[in-house]
Amino acid sequence: MSSTKSNDKNIFALVDCNNFYVSCERVFNPFLINQPIVVLSNNDGCIIARSNEVKALGIPMGAPFHHYQHTLLQKGVQIYSSNYQLYGDMSERVMNSLKIFSPDVEVYSIDEAFVKFKYSNRRNYYEYLRTIKNSIFQWTGIPVSVGLGPTKTLAKIANSLAKKSKIEHIYDLSSPSTQIETLENIQVENIWGISKRWGAKLRLIGIGNALQLRNASPQKIRKYLGVVLERIVYELRGVSCLDIDQIQPRKNIMVSRSFGNPINNLTDLEQAISLYAVRACEKMRSQSSRAQTVYTFLRTNSFSKKNKQYSAGIMSGFNNPCSDTGYILNIVKKNLSQIYKEGYLYHKGGVMLVDLVPDNVHQRNLFERYDYQRSDSRMSAVDGINRKFGPGTIFYAAAGLKKDGDWQSRTHHLSPRYTTKWGELPHAY
Repeated sequence: MSSTKSNDKNIFALVDCNNFYVSCERVFNPFLINQPIVVLSNNDGCIIARSNEVKALGIPMGAPFHHYQHTLLQKGVQIYSSNYQLYGDMSERVMNSLKIFSPDVEVYSIDEAFVKFKYSNRRNYYEYLRTIKNSIFQWTGIPVSVGLGPTKTLAKIANSLAKKSKIEHIYDLSSPSTQIETLENIQVENIWGISKRWGAKLRLIGIGNALQLRNASPQKIRKYLGVVLERIVYELRGVSCLDIDQIQPRKNIMVSRSFGNPINNLTDLEQAISLYAVRACEKMRSQSSRAQTVYTFLRTNSFSKKNKQYSAGIMSGFNNPCSDTGYILNIVKKNLSQIYKEGYLYHKGGVMLVDLVPDNVHQRNLFERYDYQRSDSRMSAVDGINRKFGPGTIFYAAAGLKKDGDWQSRTHHLSPRYTTKWGELPHAY
């Protein structure tokens, strides 16, 4: 095998956790290995993760849980509520492990990331991918699939093929000859970034697979379908047009939930919405931002024909950009009292922090003085304690002293939060 022409050539690997939510449950409960498992969405509504054993039973992704509950119990399937604290912490461990292999890591989702590295000796690619895969499993307990390619698009295709591998879960698309052989069997709709609508348009002009798209004229593709498809043509040819993206701070942050049970009183609504505001503020500070506006909203269940319908929202701007949870909570509670109406069963509510700016941007106000130093010190102490000892170690009474209110999401099958709650650590007997 020949080596690459330049030592500066970049290679992209897409590392994707296999059945991530299911794998997280298995890490701390080895009795679940090779057992059929499903994980449910918020309020135990739909099936959002399935083990391979469940997929073999024909249980579809996104299916309503109540439609398949009898079948799942009959087949001995283990059922779990979404344990997002556990999944988020395990995801962070996987991503931090990847940074050991390269500083250029783009977290694409909770369970997958692109890794860019410079590597010139093709004979070692496969062994290097195996090292990444085995190391991640050894350090975190999470099995991964790894796809390699000279561009992110090819790495994405390689990863989809790696997931189908029953042994190594590794696929190398760095070789031009392998690319040509592989792309002929990839339908255009299965290419990363191409929707079914674009796939239909491509088929109208005689392009049905990835190889045909690779061989098409980039200029004609751009003329008829736009620059995004043109970039994909070049990416399929091995010309990188999409580099590793640095994570950009979000301009808006929203936290909203459907309540576990409908709420018909202001007290419970205040507790629920206050909790969402606290979480939104934590996310905002984690990206070193401050909000200039907060939006608070409520709504009833639009699918219910028996109950009266109502929805409302209200926005409030700040004189100075703010990241202080206590101050924002006061505004949210005032907003809530204005939009709340008696006689309705509220199904969902939430808070959105709007027009976020970096926390090092201090826009002075001629008529109001704001002490960022005291506020930032207080928030930093609270966030630090909650990171060290687990979420909710220090909490706001506005969010309620009880953690099992009727408005809380239904989690009848929740596993322990092994990595973020001291009281739920695994026990050795």
